[in-house]
Amino acid sequence: MNFTRVNLFDVPLRPILLSHPSSFLLSKRFVTRTSTGVSPAILLPKSTHSSQIIAKSSSVSVQPVSEDAREGFQSNDVSGDSIRRRFLEFYASRGHKLLPSASLVPEDPTVLLTIAGMLQFKPIFLGKVPRQVPCATTAQRCIRTNDLENVGKTARHHTFFEMLGNFSFGDYFKKDAIRWAWELSTKEFGLPAHRVWVSIYEDDDEAFEIWKNEVGVPVERIKRMGEADNFWTSGPTGPCGPCSELYYDFYPERGYNEDVDLGDDTRFIEFYNLVFMQYNKTEDGLLEPLKQKNIDTGLGLERIAQILQKVPNNYETDLIYPIIEKTSELANISYDSANDKAKTSLKVIADHMRAVVYLISDGVSPSNIGRGYVVRRLIRRAVRKGKSLGINGDRSGNLKGAFLPAVAEKVIELSTYIDSDVKVKAPRIIEEIRQEELHFKKTLERGEKLLDQKLNDALSIADKNKDSPYLDGKDAFLLYDTYGFPVEITAEVAEERGVSIDMKGFEVEMENQRRQSQAAHNVVKLTVEDDADITKNIADTEFLGYDSLSAHAVVKSLLVNGKPVIRVSEGSDVDILLDRTPFYAESGGQIADHGFLYVSSDGNQEKAVVEVRDVQKSLKIFVHKGTVKSGALEVGKEVEAAVDADLRQRAKVHHTATHLLQSALKKVIGQETSQAGSLVAFDRLRFDFNFNRSLHANELEEIESLINRWIGDATRLETKVLPLADAKQAGAIAMFGEKYDENEVRVVEVPGVSMELCGGTHVGNTAEIRAFKIISEQGIASGIRRIEAVAGEAFIEYINSRDSQMTRLCSTLKVKAEDVTSRVENLLEELRAARKEASDLRSKAAVYKASVISNKAFTVGTSQTIRVLVELMDDTDADSLKSAAEHLVSTLEDPVAVVLGSSPEKDKVSLVAAFSPGVVSLGVQAGKFVGSIAKMCGGGGGGKPNFAQAGGRKPENLPSALEKAREDLVATLAEKLG
Repeated sequence: MNFTRVNLFDVPLRPILLSHPSSFLLSKRFVTRTSTGVSPAILLPKSTHSSQIIAKSSSVSVQPVSEDAREGFQSNDVSGDSIRRRFLEFYASRGHKLLPSASLVPEDPTVLLTIAGMLQFKPIFLGKVPRQVPCATTAQRCIRTNDLENVGKTARHHTFFEMLGNFSFGDYFKKDAIRWAWELSTKEFGLPAHRVWVSIYEDDDEAFEIWKNEVGVPVERIKRMGEADNFWTSGPTGPCGPCSELYYDFYPERGYNEDVDLGDDTRFIEFYNLVFMQYNKTEDGLLEPLKQKNIDTGLGLERIAQILQKVPNNYETDLIYPIIEKTSELANISYDSANDKAKTSLKVIADHMRAVVYLISDGVSPSNIGRGYVVRRLIRRAVRKGKSLGINGDRSGNLKGAFLPAVAEKVIELSTYIDSDVKVKAPRIIEEIRQEELHFKKTLERGEKLLDQKLNDALSIADKNKDSPYLDGKDAFLLYDTYGFPVEITAEVAEERGVSIDMKGFEVEMENQRRQSQAAHNVVKLTVEDDADITKNIADTEFLGYDSLSAHAVVKSLLVNGKPVIRVSEGSDVDILLDRTPFYAESGGQIADHGFLYVSSDGNQEKAVVEVRDVQKSLKIFVHKGTVKSGALEVGKEVEAAVDADLRQRAKVHHTATHLLQSALKKVIGQETSQAGSLVAFDRLRFDFNFNRSLHANELEEIESLINRWIGDATRLETKVLPLADAKQAGAIAMFGEKYDENEVRVVEVPGVSMELCGGTHVGNTAEIRAFKIISEQGIASGIRRIEAVAGEAFIEYINSRDSQMTRLCSTLKVKAEDVTSRVENLLEELRAARKEASDLRSKAAVYKASVISNKAFTVGTSQTIRVLVELMDDTDADSLKSAAEHLVSTLEDPVAVVLGSSPEKDKVSLVAAFSPGVVSLGVQAGKFVGSIAKMCGGGGGGKPNFAQAGGRKPENLPSALEKAREDLVATLAEKLG
């Protein structure tokens, strides 16, 4: 069992192109195969009912197979693109709705990345949303990082892969799923029947009978397996059911003994997994039959391609091998003649760059947290593997340049039928990879310095303890994980220095990281969320806020600290569920409306006022969070819900301004720029976007000018509700973080300027925005920039505040506003001159002090002598201390060694070591010497062999540190002089 079994769904939907080139030339190692005449794409009309395509149960038959099935495959075209197309066509012709791949960034908060083909169907399987179609088929892009260390070493492990799937939402079940899986495998793909084995859950007699009697698989090739292998569960409770897998046998000549192990990777590969979701597991562990039985399957595209293309592993298929060829070219080696270590490195680079390209395309940029860290880690591993292959630069004359962009270009070239957006975003993808690689190369250089320091420490400790030197496993792991230093290189360098590595300690750290990675990336929570029990009996909230800011509503439920209550009184914080509401709930970057709920006096019932300060929503149920300011509120009471109109207007202004900002960015800096996050608040807007540099002043001015011109055009906004496909065809773009229904989406258009899918609130006319001003532009992560801006009333407040500050500044400086800049520049110049004069005076004073203490220098040695001076210089600052040391070395005769210390401020130590050429020639280095002394003062430092500076935080240790410096320096020099 190698596939991760998970059943879920969220959809930032995107177009999918299904390939069918008339001919497809595989990599050089493959023959050219020509496909037969099949339509180039499947586009099922909305009016086409599944029964018009095929009556599934009645017209599809699968005959029992014979053991003399031919060895050859049925179709001549076995390219990866063709396999994907044929799978989707197979199920589309059997009534399945063809759906596009969801994003690699799931909306499910329990999952970091999309790790399985059925992730986008989660709400349907949970019964939280009704099915839109009875059955579906997809080619889903997936990312898994829990087996990272196995990538490239085995035939099948990947970080990026495609999962082909067919799904039934209460339509067909076990019988059709099994029959079609067999027909697809042996008829459509032409796999020799006697090479296909089947596994079933040990108690699933129904599946056994279907495989044996209806499909005709011999009993010796049907293996019953236990719960750990063949029973899928979503968690401690929830949907679950038995599984059945199809395995391909590479060596049928080995026979059909009872002890045959389907987990033997040298003989078998699991390529198709069928999950029969037929039970609900209760809290007491009972299995209750589900009213709606579902099917969830996954066929690994890379695995079936390996089988059909008859290559030794997934990497040598036409899906990945062209990327390996490109990397081999950069490394100036041949894959076929490379040793196993080099082949593994080539595979890792190819695999990781597939993952990186598609992750960046889906909006994930390298960073130190979450999904961004996955991208960063994959790039770093690829860089390390490139280093091990001896790749220098991009083979276009730039030896210090990045090589991964050239590999990424090949991935992008192959992306046409996987994700059509990738080529549009190619410039941004390439630039982000280039910057991250170059940044990491600098990190590698720092790692080399750290390794040198750690090895020196190991040798020093061993010398003191009269023991064998070794590098701690935690240090080796730090070098590997933080600085990207391969442990193999660490071991080689350490061996050259006579230092061994605590590999057991290193493996312990690696195992800890693996467990954390598996917990973070490979666990999918399918259980119903806590709030589902609260809301399961509550109907969807009717949202009236697009057309009205007030409405009569009925209180359907009250919750205090998550517990349902009937009545709440004055002073209580409460969550309120209404049957209808004018309040906008936080979503799409826009914060929630504020306002009040009013209950009128009714007989003995006192009047109540509730202040609403936040509104959240779970699916389509709105939760109003507020405080009872007076009176009492009860379930079933009618309330008057009133939104704060001024705050709503501020949000509307900023939301529409955000749309204008995105359009202006695309016009000024490029169409490939895309949104990476947003905030629409009452006092400002924030817009994050993908871009690889800071914006120039003239670009920001042009963006502002464009937006203010559009505002001045007084254009009336148009809002429409359309099917998703029609909206995308019209050119509407999606806002980051939004989830869209396939059948109905809201389109907000500023004619001639912007058209976006958006559920937020907007102004009726751009003139309502009044004015727009950018207040900051900055980088927040690698390849991600952020603009903050104000518009409308917030713009007026911003300008008034700035004007007030300028008035006070003019009064203080006693100049007019237009003269403030020149006056400040003059003051800064005067300040710089004063500071320089003070610094010069301090340096002169330090040099004078140095002259006074120079007579304290003493000599070391007899036949050859060295003058040594180690002294405390009170509160002398670091720069002056440096001047003093340089003066002493220049005035005292070579050879001379000077070490000075001071405490210029509270909790601060400054140290300097200056050695003349005669001392350095003996092998005594200032940088190494002063660093060890600084540690006694709670700090560190270093520098060149002849001059070094250091610092610390413990002035109380400075006298003893200087005394130690004097002793060590005398001992070292005496030893060197013999």
